[in-house]
Amino acid sequence: MNISAIAIQCLKEALCNIYWYKNDLKSFLMNCISNKSIFLKVNWTDAKRKIASDVVDSLLEDREKNLGDIRRLFNEVSKMNTFNHLEHLEDGASKVLKARNAVLALKEEISKNDASIKKIRQESEKKRMEYEKLVKSNAFLVKLDEIKTNYYQLTSRTDAQQRGFELEKIMYDLFDLFDLDPKASFRNVGEQLDGAFTLEGTDYLFEAKWKKKSIDASDLDAFVGKINRKLDNTLGLFLSINGFSSDAIAIHSRGRSSLILMDGYDLVSVLENQVDLKNLIIRKRRHASQTGNIFYRFKEY
Repeated sequence: MNISAIAIQCLKEALCNIYWYKNDLKSFLMNCISNKSIFLKVNWTDAKRKIASDVVDSLLEDREKNLGDIRRLFNEVSKMNTFNHLEHLEDGASKVLKARNAVLALKEEISKNDASIKKIRQESEKKRMEYEKLVKSNAFLVKLDEIKTNYYQLTSRTDAQQRGFELEKIMYDLFDLFDLDPKASFRNVGEQLDGAFTLEGTDYLFEAKWKKKSIDASDLDAFVGKINRKLDNTLGLFLSINGFSSDAIAIHSRGRSSLILMDGYDLVSVLENQVDLKNLIIRKRRHASQTGNIFYRFKEY
């Protein structure tokens, strides 16, 4: 517990003024403080200022152990707003005013102290979040670099089928890295899907092809059929490393399409950390919605 030296001094000053008789002060302190061993160090015949100072200093010697008592003492003193017990004394009005001013000074200092603690905590939390962001960012870049290395290693593969399986795994890891809640390859009756993911509450089916030639309209026809057999709000993302034929793009850009396209250049741009995968997909979807063109290339940004 961080307590300013001024707040501690204000507490001692208030304790000296809220009660005129030492027995009243003793009774108040005994009721506030549960750790009675504190009072073993107090000489009740001393002056009130010495008694108040000794009690507070004893509590502060072990702040962790006496945290509850310290807080209670600050709270109870700062809540005092009536001083009828002082009014009947000689020069009572002056004593009441002095006690009230001492309590107000304590309240003001507690408020400043709390604001200072809050600021320190906020700065500490900000530093913690920045550190976690940095660690996460570094971990993100390490993982992205690992996925990129795995992808580039595939370029030398000659087994097309095995390369396709490995590409699915790479894309799963990439979707997972960007928190897209990926689902691995699955099979429905009579059809194979390379996977699925979710972005901004929308479910996407995913298909990837790594053919020597660009994808033609028949491949997109088959994928759109799979999409149409799902719920109405389902969309599809088709990745073709070697792109798409102009006819395929033109045919499927007519009317209302549930499909967006991605090529090897787009993928490499993500792997090289030139563009965020989420932003890439969102921009492709928005472009398709606004223009009807389902293939918005990253290099056209």
